[in-house]
Amino acid sequence: MSTLHVLSHSPFSDQRLPSCLRLLGHDDAILLTGDAVYALTPGSEPWASLSGVGVAVFALAEDARARALPGNPAVELLDYPGFVELTLAYDKVNSWL
Repeated sequence: MSTLHVLSHSPFSDQRLPSCLRLLGHDDAILLTGDAVYALTPGSEPWASLSGVGVAVFALAEDARARALPGNPAVELLDYPGFVELTLAYDKVNSWL
């Protein structure tokens, strides 16, 4: 069963991202929203942990732009309609509140 994991908290202030990474299945994906997009900071530890995760990684484009984060070809940026479509592509959606 595939799961979309939605993260919204900064990876620099808590352990949600590392906890999520430990639970990922091979059919899962990660969607970064809000302050979780700081995981896309080039050269950071969170970015390194996402780089070799082996699942699709998405981020809300609006949140990445608002934080002046550069794009990365390994991460697909989505608008809100794309976010909704993505949730329909997975069996479950797990929001890491």
